[in-house]
Amino acid sequence: MTNLLERYAALKGENPRLRIRDAAVSLGTTEAALVAAGAEGPVALIRRDWPALVGALPRLGRIMALTRNEHAVHERYGSFRHVSTGPGHILVLGPEIDLRLFPGAWANAYALDGARPSIQIFDKDGEAVHKVFATEGTDRDAWAALVAEFATAEAPPPAAMPTIHAAPSEGLVDAKTLREDWLALRDTHDFIAMLRRHKATRRQAFRLAGEDLAQRLDGRAGSAALRLAASGAVPVMVFVGNRHAIQIHTGPVHRLAEVYGWFNVLDPDFNLHLREAGVAEAWRVVKPTADGVVTSIELLDANGAPIALLFGERKPGQAEREDWRALVAAVEDGTIDAAA
Repeated sequence: MTNLLERYAALKGENPRLRIRDAAVSLGTTEAALVAAGAEGPVALIRRDWPALVGALPRLGRIMALTRNEHAVHERYGSFRHVSTGPGHILVLGPEIDLRLFPGAWANAYALDGARPSIQIFDKDGEAVHKVFATEGTDRDAWAALVAEFATAEAPPPAAMPTIHAAPSEGLVDAKTLREDWLALRDTHDFIAMLRRHKATRRQAFRLAGEDLAQRLDGRAGSAALRLAASGAVPVMVFVGNRHAIQIHTGPVHRLAEVYGWFNVLDPDFNLHLREAGVAEAWRVVKPTADGVVTSIELLDANGAPIALLFGERKPGQAEREDWRALVAAVEDGTIDAAA
């Protein structure tokens, strides 16, 4: 452990801006192993009662919730509200913090002390699932009480070696039947179940469905859409997730910036950091629903996994916004340079 911390300190000394996730890759270990070793300061082990832990987070007041994958980081400020649990999932459906959590493979959680306290959850592979950070509006007494309540003296060690996630295999899929089932969708939430029935990956379905349902876009389509949304005051929904958590922002975006290879939304209550170099494919996707078609821009990595999904702001029972459809059409027509 001491050797790992020494190597981490030397690496940070060479590159002070290096994030702990990237440092773990350079050191041949996992982010969870670095956190557990104290690389970011003193840690307390948190017991693995996931519904109770998430259910207790509303006590904290205003926090920052962070969910990420390799190429996108989604940060949302606000309070946890309306937490509920069901078979295999935990939902947070508040107006500020909006999450779909799948704790089946969650493995370790730590409370970090210091200038910016946080609670960080990792999966069995040592990869970060979800993090909660204290802010100026956080009830620090409630935070301390929550950490004390969930602290434990015993917990399994985190994964020490990184796991390589290969692209899922793609078998034969009946394109005609897939398209028929796609056209019969009545709810966007049924899309994943449709993919499972056909044993198709998301990327495979996009390639087979037909251009009216899935059209390949320029890799910069995500940032182009966000630029157009900001300039045209079009409220959006931005989904970013990993294998065990999805976080959603609903509302406008305003302040945009490109820094060190990342495209950023830097608003008071919502930050997005998108590494466009990691976008292997971008698609315009149309899904039928009972309320009419719903259009999205979906960014995939080299393995075909979602990096980020963009929709127009919409609630169930509402038709899709016409200004969002016009925005997507502009991106699809190649109006990317105009959005830059």
